[in-house]
Amino acid sequence: MDKVVATAAEAVADVHDGASLAVGGFGVSGVPAVLIRALLDQGATDLAVVSNNCGAMDTGLAVLLSAGRIGRVTGSYVGSNAEFARQYLAGELELELIPQGTLAERLRAGGSGIPAFYTPAGVGTQVADGGLPWRYDGDGGVAVASPPKEVRGFDGVPHVLEHAITTDFALVRAARGDRHGNLVFRRSARNFNPLAAMAGRVTVAEVEELVEPGEIDPDHVHLPGVFVQRVVELSPEQAAEKYVEKRTVTEGTTR
Repeated sequence: MDKVVATAAEAVADVHDGASLAVGGFGVSGVPAVLIRALLDQGATDLAVVSNNCGAMDTGLAVLLSAGRIGRVTGSYVGSNAEFARQYLAGELELELIPQGTLAERLRAGGSGIPAFYTPAGVGTQVADGGLPWRYDGDGGVAVASPPKEVRGFDGVPHVLEHAITTDFALVRAARGDRHGNLVFRRSARNFNPLAAMAGRVTVAEVEELVEPGEIDPDHVHLPGVFVQRVVELSPEQAAEKYVEKRTVTEGTTR
């Protein structure tokens, strides 16, 4: 089945107001920036986003955030995104903070048909006990707090029950992909993109290099095409667009 869609705009045209989205990327690495910009132009709002972080340097999800199009974020890192922090503290959006490994496993579980799992991460903290501020009231008070979770012992060690995450859509970026949706990710772009793709009911992948079926060695496929419904081929200019969040050089170097 040829899953290639002509444009990013066509690929995200049916994302509706209030839709939930799993979005790949790690910092500024592997972010599906072209699909996100197409979604910005499309106009969907009140989106519930699941992603490790919510964009940086006015790129990626930060463009949707700045436009007031995100109503809820499920993630593990606010970082130096000042607008993200401002909206959260002002009560303009809801934020569910999750330990990073737990977030990854909740996405993987959702894609694997596992409804929930137990983990020791978060036991003895507000992650398990409840009370984490999900939404502020704008005056410094907490309008919505996280509920307590079930804790159960295994071999004498307490574990907290975490539920799987599935979303209406997923947006991911891959280094290579074929027309059947088989994907290959490069380096740290592999951290969250495959997991986000698994969790989406409709997964859209932008690929830097589109190849024909059979050109990717099956042993090199990071995500099978069964998890991908739409593929968008990037132009050479789009594929070359990369960002560095914090550029550093060794003192005394000339380049």
